[in-house]
Amino acid sequence: MKRSMASLSALVLAAGTLTTVTFTVAVTTPAYGDHCDPAEQQNQNQQNQRSQQDQGQQNQNQNQQDQGQNQNQPAQDAPPQDQPAQDQLPQDAPPQDQPAQDQPAQNQPAQDQLPQDQPADAPPAGGSLIPASPTDPATPDEFADQEAQTLGGDGNDGSDANARRRPNQAPTQNPAQPPVDTPPTDAPPANPAPDETSAPPPGGEEAECADLGPFPEDFIDIRRVPRNFQDVRTRRGGSGGVFTSRCGTNRNGHHNSDNFIVAPGVSNGAHHIHDYVGNLSTDAFSTDQSLAAAGTTCAFNDRSTYFWPVLRDRTSDANANDPDGNVGTIMRARQVSLQFRGNPVSRVSPMPRFIRMLTGDAKAATNGGANALAKWTCTGFTNRITTKYPLCPRGSLLVRILDFPSCWDGQNNDSANHRTHVVFPDANGACPSGTRAIPQLRMSLFYATPRTASFALDAFPEQRHNPVTDHADFANVMPDRLMRFAVDCINRNRRC
Repeated sequence: MKRSMASLSALVLAAGTLTTVTFTVAVTTPAYGDHCDPAEQQNQNQQNQRSQQDQGQQNQNQNQQDQGQNQNQPAQDAPPQDQPAQDQLPQDAPPQDQPAQDQPAQNQPAQDQLPQDQPADAPPAGGSLIPASPTDPATPDEFADQEAQTLGGDGNDGSDANARRRPNQAPTQNPAQPPVDTPPTDAPPANPAPDETSAPPPGGEEAECADLGPFPEDFIDIRRVPRNFQDVRTRRGGSGGVFTSRCGTNRNGHHNSDNFIVAPGVSNGAHHIHDYVGNLSTDAFSTDQSLAAAGTTCAFNDRSTYFWPVLRDRTSDANANDPDGNVGTIMRARQVSLQFRGNPVSRVSPMPRFIRMLTGDAKAATNGGANALAKWTCTGFTNRITTKYPLCPRGSLLVRILDFPSCWDGQNNDSANHRTHVVFPDANGACPSGTRAIPQLRMSLFYATPRTASFALDAFPEQRHNPVTDHADFANVMPDRLMRFAVDCINRNRRC
């Protein structure tokens, strides 16, 4: 339970002396689950502002009452001895020669001006995968209540980085990758930031959360994101089919903070919790042999492992003592879509068994944006992509889109940086020279999130839960026969 203090003042007139008595009353209020919750922090700042304003008004009223009491009180000073008594004054004495009676001082102390600590709105931003038209009409109201629709890695090391300094600038995006959000031109400007010098220094939980993240500017209303996204169309000679592996939503609660791809043999190598679907045995010590021998949650005996950092509801104080700052209740995805898609300009070849790959960068907030590939949106708004946490309207689900590279070098199942053996096609969908197209994995994860800034990804501590760090990992353990079926489905432009 939280305790807030309220001050009550009363005026007491005792023995002709005006006395102000202040009573301090402890008021007990329910404890909200607000541990490092940006939305709750905003509410607390607003409450503090209102409390300061109320106290200032109370002090002003008290000063006015004190002044009125002083004015009504008769002067006690005796007239000077050389002043004649009023009843002995000559009758013809002019009235202006009458000495003035003492008046109480009128100098009222200046009232303090309370700072307006209203938090600034999060600046507008959005995806910029394709140019957004400034004349795009506003989103229809029916999108607000539309029900969920189905859409069509970690860093390069597992080191324990404990620095919690906030990055000085936003990560820069590689021109070959979708750039980081840019503000839409038609969005209303954000409110000016408050004067930080007028705010008291943070203390207690506020100080603890000051560097933890996420921050209000990491969130955006999806309706403020411009229309900016569409998939590349399949051309003649391309492969437009889709094979979907159905693996569930991790109802069995398979979680750990390991990553056998980037930190093999290291427990808690990821420093954040992963959701797993598919292979039931995946942990820090997984090998090709152990994965091939394990059970799976997927249909058709697909023993591949699919995993990503969990999303947490931070209106709860669950896991508040986590040493890596991953606080809140784990939210299980309402739906997990695992689609293997074709290539817009060519047919695809089977991917080799046990190939390992990742997408995104778990350390993008400090590494820069070269490998960042975060895509966030909401159902009903899937032509609007942002690298921020989207705030979805009622009836809409948050969606994480995680696209994997799909141009294989034809030789290696892994590489030193886990990236160079399989790379992304260019903007038109063509694979670079020396590589061949394989099925592209797209993970789409759907969540019912709070409609306030009260959720965040698990992350390395120094990444401050920045949404640009979204990432995922995959190792193919499909039986060869199932992979051939998937490739045939894709190349025949079917949906299987």
